[in-house]
This record gives sequence, structure tokens and C-alpha cells, in this order.
Amino acid sequence: MTDRPVRVRFAPSPTGYLHIGGARTALFNWLFARGRNGRFILRIEDTDRKRFVPDSLDDLMSNLRWLGLQWDEGPEVGGPYGPYFQSQRLHLYRHWAHWLVEQGHAYRCYCSEERLEAVRQEQLARGDPQPGYDRFCRTLTAQQRAQHEAAGDPCVVRLAVPLEGSTTFHDAIRGDITFEHSQLKDAVLLKSDGWPTYHLAAVVDDHLMEISHIMRADEWLSSAPLGVLLYQAFGWEPPVFAHLPIILSPTGKGKMSKRELVNPDGTVIPVLVRDYRARGYLPEAMFNFLANVGWSLDGSTEVFTPEQAIAAFDIAGINPAPAALPFEKLVWLNGVYIRQLDDDELYRRLVPFVAQGLGMSEAEMAARPELRPAVPLIKERIKTLAEAAPLLSFLFVDGALDYPDPTELIGDKMTAAQSAQALAAAHRALADLPDFDQAAVEETLRSLAEAMGLKSRQLFGVVRVAVTGAKVSPPLFESIAILGRERTLARLQAAQQALAPLAVA
Repeated sequence: MTDRPVRVRFAPSPTGYLHIGGARTALFNWLFARGRNGRFILRIEDTDRKRFVPDSLDDLMSNLRWLGLQWDEGPEVGGPYGPYFQSQRLHLYRHWAHWLVEQGHAYRCYCSEERLEAVRQEQLARGDPQPGYDRFCRTLTAQQRAQHEAAGDPCVVRLAVPLEGSTTFHDAIRGDITFEHSQLKDAVLLKSDGWPTYHLAAVVDDHLMEISHIMRADEWLSSAPLGVLLYQAFGWEPPVFAHLPIILSPTGKGKMSKRELVNPDGTVIPVLVRDYRARGYLPEAMFNFLANVGWSLDGSTEVFTPEQAIAAFDIAGINPAPAALPFEKLVWLNGVYIRQLDDDELYRRLVPFVAQGLGMSEAEMAARPELRPAVPLIKERIKTLAEAAPLLSFLFVDGALDYPDPTELIGDKMTAAQSAQALAAAHRALADLPDFDQAAVEETLRSLAEAMGLKSRQLFGVVRVAVTGAKVSPPLFESIAILGRERTLARLQAAQQALAPLAVA
């Protein structure tokens, strides 16, 4: 391990939205930096202009901040090693690419796309197990190169991989890894338009930004030997490499998709952070959840704070084996974190979700008196913030409800006529209450059930459907108190009228 000051980076490309795999990578880097008085750098690798997604940068930064992963250097923050966009550092890549050519570690390749494709097709036709560039321009004479230059032929710069031997580097998670040079191709470092490829840009930036540790996804492992060869060619000290285990689908069969997953039972599992956020998962739960994918606090603790994770996190504790995404654990964790919030904070977080779910603005929702007192009623019942709106929708309907299926109003082991009578009796009893609060409503309805010779659950079930429109709802008496006398009585009357045709029959 290096004794240099800890400087780590998360270096996404703005070609899509923040994936939970990328978020896990950023989280591990952030934890490592925070636990070692280091620096967490956000660098935007925006050299792939063809796949650029205009709003992806805002998505990346917004969701990193949502997770609590604020960067110490990078966009909107600045820092002494900027700029932090690769598109603003092209002069550096061109300089070092030309330096490599001058030192004999790289060469200019003038092969046309047509020739490259023809070579590839020929290799495939003869069954070459590793088709790729045939190093044609590596052996051009000085005169041949001069002729290409004089003709203005476009060229790329390719790394001159040693033709014999092997490259070994140490991975802090996986140990020593060796690649035979015969298995490597002379990769393009600088394209004909002057833009770098990942191999060159990442190495130049990591060196100039004094990155001490590179924690990145397992998919970059195959490019690691090219990076090591570049460090050797430049004469620079390489950082510590740590290739993180891939995240598998929840079934453990196959890599996580870049799009949402659909389980056999129809459950949709998002893969983008923005989708988890939109569905009402808490950032605290997502942080805890992602920290546990491929790493463990102590082997048994499921719920922990960022401070506990910072104190315990170490690269050596990362499991190199692929990790299945335990989606059900996230659902459970989110419920845990919701219940840990005090009611005022949960109310604040629920406002936008309930408003959206009911087609209201946040200002309109905040002005309504019903949501805040309903928070304790649903706190134990919801696992995501988005689940609150359908549970509480009945509170935000002014006046009576519609009853598309009046048979739902018929109580357990009761006739339609008995149910209608129970509703009428409940209407009379509640109308006469001097105080319309939860305790008074409960006492009145329990006494009414006894007086009518009904079981409590029979009367409560009929009244519940009448006032909430559903057989399952938040606690009945508290709901009625929040709903208020006027709307409660209107709904009891409307439900009685809905049952009337069935009661006569």
C-alpha cells in the first residue's frame, strides 16, 4: 500500500444516469477518503461526445449529493488540480501522447477504417481467437512516415506494447494479476480528432491529480495492464489498484442490467439512483444498503450510520466475489429508517410524495391540515414514501366518496339492510358528539356496536369502507378525527344511499 496522502476519485462519463453500481463505487471511494483524512475527487470523463446525454451531469451530481457523497474537488467546487472535465484538458493528453511517441513508447498509425475492417474480417475468417490491430504501422520506416505526414494523412497514436514478456500488477482486493503481452493489443491512446481514449486520459489525470488509490468497477480490470504499461512508460509511480466486485441481479444469475429488472413475480427493481429516489427510498437507507453490497461492517450488523461505516471501512475488507443485489433488504432497511425519523421530519419528506401521488402541488399539500396528524398513523405501515399517497388519499377528498361496488359496504356476516342500518346509526351517534376527537369517536362506536348486538369488527368494517373507501386503511378512529365531522357524516350518508337498492332487494 502507498504511504502517499489519500486522494481517490469517482470518474463517471456523462453518457447516462447514475447507476447503483456507480453509486456503490463512489460510496466506497468516499468512505475510504473520509476514514483516512483524504480527499474525494469528482472528475467528469466527457471524452465520448457521441454518447453524451445532456442532463446526465446534473443527474450525477444531484444524486451523489442526495446520497451524502459530497466531493472535495470537482465541478461546482473547484480545486488545485482542475479543470475537472476531461474535455477541458485536451492539451495535456496531446502533449503526453506526443511525448510517448518521441520516447519510442508509442507510434502514429495511419491505417484507414477500411483497412482496419478488412484486417478484422480476415482474422475472423481464419478463426483468430483475438482479432485486433495487426501493428502494421509499428514497423513503418522513417521515409514512409514522412510520406504520410506530407500527404496530411489522419493518424491515431497507439501504445507500443512490449512484444514479449508479461506485466504483473498488484490489486488490493485480488492480489497479484499477470497479463501476457502477447494477449494485449496496441491500443489507441489519441484519436485522429485529437481526443484521447480512456487509457491515456485516465492515467494522465490520475497522475497529475495525485490520485493515490483507484477503486473502480471490475469491468475495468482488463484495461489495467495498459494503464500499468503507461505508468512504466512515463516513469510515474502508479496508484494502488482495487477492482470492485460486480453487482449481480437479485437472483445472482448475471450482471445487473443497465435498465430496470423485472422479477418473475412482476416486481420491478430499478437500477438507476434517480428511480429509487423517485419511489420514495431514503438516502440514509440507500447509503446503508449500498455499503453492504460487497462489504460488511462487522459481518453481522445490518443497520449502521455513515460515521460507523467511515470508521470501519477498509479496502482489505471488500469481498472480491460478485455480490447479488439483495433488493428485499433495501425494502426492509427503508422501513427501518422511516420509523427512525421523528414525525415532523417524516412529514417534511412525505409532502412532495403525497402531493405528487394525489396530483397536487407541494404548496397545496403543505397548506392542507390533514397530512401532519396522519403521519403517526402510517409510520409503521409504509416501506417507501411513495406508499403514503394511496393510503391517505381518502383524507384529501372533499365531501362524500364514490362507491363503484356497493357490495364492499356490506359487513362481515351482515346483510345489506343491516349494514345500511349500522351506517345510519353511526351517523346519528357521531352527529351528536360534543367533541369530535379520536377518544370520543372510539367510545361512541364501540358502545354503538354493543347496543346493536354487533361485533366491533363488523361495525368498524362497514364504517371503515364508508369513510375511507377501502377495507384496509390507517387506524379508523384517528382517521375519522382527522377527516372531521362534516366529511365523515357526508360519507356515512352517501354510503347508506349507495346500499339502499341492495337493502331493498
